[in-house]
Amino acid sequence: MTIFKLTVKEKDPKKLGSFLLKNGFSRQAINKSKNNNGRIFVNHKRRYTSYHLKVNDEVIFLTGEEKDNPFLHPSNNPIEIVKETKNYLVVNKEAGVLSIPSRYEDDDALVNRVMGYFERNGEKELKPHVITRLDRNTSGLVLIGKNAVAHARFSKLDKHHFIKKYHAIVEGNFAEDELTGVVDQPIGKKTDGVKRSVIADGQSAQTEYRVLKQKVNASLVELRLLTGRTHQIRVHMAFMGHPLYGDDLYGGSNVFPRQALNCFYLAFKDPFSGENVELKIKDPVDMAQLWDRL
Repeated sequence: MTIFKLTVKEKDPKKLGSFLLKNGFSRQAINKSKNNNGRIFVNHKRRYTSYHLKVNDEVIFLTGEEKDNPFLHPSNNPIEIVKETKNYLVVNKEAGVLSIPSRYEDDDALVNRVMGYFERNGEKELKPHVITRLDRNTSGLVLIGKNAVAHARFSKLDKHHFIKKYHAIVEGNFAEDELTGVVDQPIGKKTDGVKRSVIADGQSAQTEYRVLKQKVNASLVELRLLTGRTHQIRVHMAFMGHPLYGDDLYGGSNVFPRQALNCFYLAFKDPFSGENVELKIKDPVDMAQLWDRL
């Protein structure tokens, strides 16, 4: 159970339910609080969401107990924590690890490892909520909420207040007039399966890129997601004629055992503290070694 305290300000909605929604509590989180031993108090008296608030009222929200998922089991394999607060943590995910379990592999995804971390810290009641998911073979920073409220609040941040950047090693070189730009091409599925493509009736997708270094037939590129489509970077780079090394699904060579992609940077405004958070990590050893030997 997590406790949140808020004070009603002049321009806030006056109905308790609307006030909670404005402050990042989803309808689902409010309903779960009602039904799972949670509580909502105003000035230390329990109130319903229809209650009318006054300026300077103190609202206390108790999340209630999140139900256990019988199909999720904790893993004792380690995680590398980059930042942790009482509401979320940022983890450096290694390549080869799923973000969330699949129907076929359910015992050692990042979620399982975070559950194990919570248990070892005596916080078994916490439940991980993955906010920024990465493909299995993409490494880097993953943001995980410790409760449903954190997930809801972060999900409301727009792309101007939530920045994700990646490094990719791609095939080929860029022309002088193509060293920076934005790929603005819709992405969708042509057939069954996981593969995506640039197609006219796909979902709008924009990727900002900047070439950092080039050597013979290889380029190190920094990319920022302006939208969040499945396989977006991989599809857009392949569309430009620069598939990622190791990305055989999108035409990359198999000289590397995974797609050469790492989420090295996250920046966001903490929806709880208001702090501007900026996190940056080095690319993993395998990508550094790939670049050195190309």
